[in-house]
Amino acid sequence: MQTIIVLLNPGMLENADLDLRYRIPDRIEEVSNSLIQSNGYDYIDTEDGDPGPLMGIWLETENAHRNWHIVRDLFQREKFIGNDLSLSAQIYISEKDTDDLENCVLVFPE
Repeated sequence: MQTIIVLLNPGMLENADLDLRYRIPDRIEEVSNSLIQSNGYDYIDTEDGDPGPLMGIWLETENAHRNWHIVRDLFQREKFIGNDLSLSAQIYISEKDTDDLENCVLVFPE
């Protein structure tokens, strides 16, 4: 399986509700007909002075390069707990299984 990571910065969210860590992957799995599935989440430390920590939501899929667009399109259509993620989330991909953020490629925003 390959990796898609949705990175959320609490300083860029209208409502930094911790339920986002469940609602986002559940909705992505539903909309993608299980092409993309939850693979956990983690908190990521930020550099000094930046709001944080960041929340990374790990997703798994057979083809991250082909399927990350499903996530972007969903974020452009729907809000999550009052948050427009098309304006605040970052999406990273990797061909490796459960890859670390620093090894992934930023695909959104472009």
